[in-house]
Amino acid sequence: MNDVGAKLADITEEAARLILPLWRSGLEVSTKADKSPVTEADQRGEALILERLAEAFPGVPVVSEEDASEFGTPDQIGPRFFLVDPLDGTKAFVRGDPNFTVNIGLIDNGRPVAGAVTAPPTGETWFTQGGRALKRVNGGEAEPVRARAWPDGAAVALISHTMKEDHLRELIQRYGFDHPKPMDSSIKLCRIAEGAADIYPRHGPTMEWDIAAGHAVLEAAGGRLTTLEGAPFNYGKAQDGFRNGFFVARGA
Repeated sequence: MNDVGAKLADITEEAARLILPLWRSGLEVSTKADKSPVTEADQRGEALILERLAEAFPGVPVVSEEDASEFGTPDQIGPRFFLVDPLDGTKAFVRGDPNFTVNIGLIDNGRPVAGAVTAPPTGETWFTQGGRALKRVNGGEAEPVRARAWPDGAAVALISHTMKEDHLRELIQRYGFDHPKPMDSSIKLCRIAEGAADIYPRHGPTMEWDIAAGHAVLEAAGGRLTTLEGAPFNYGKAQDGFRNGFFVARGA
């Protein structure tokens, strides 16, 4: 019942086709209550995703970014639900950068059990299926991806574009990576899942819908995402408004 990543991939790709023509189109940018940006692309993508999920999975609750921004998050949630971010990396989208994604993750008893992530500008989609992580490009044939072992002397860390130099030095000292690479959105988790990078330390705020889909893909590819102390990273934190604590994502 939880092996639904291929269906989620179809939905994220449909949303990506809706969003992509709005990229670099000069559309209006509004500011949400938390001071983060929102565009018509976020709103239209979410409306489509919610409609498709209701059709395919009737009765399964959905917690989605733009709905939560407007109406608040639910006070409680059952053990099985979807987390949706229709456009993760809105700041990159607004800047005209390509690192933004469409994300749907399925949570079951606190764990991400299925997910799909599509990067509209490149047509790349990563998704879970049959206990594996797969990738396809522009709807082509899906191929399995795997996280790589830590490459001594050549480890790549994906970090925020806005990271300050002193914080970067602290992370290098703590985690021992060699090459920092700035990147936006949940695509960071997918790059680790496909063996193109090795670590993503996040010592800052995120929401559950930001990372659930990418987390599912990463784990299916043999990687892991944990708290800074190495404990399992759980979802369904309704009491905290679905806010995440700090985490670190790693390859194999």
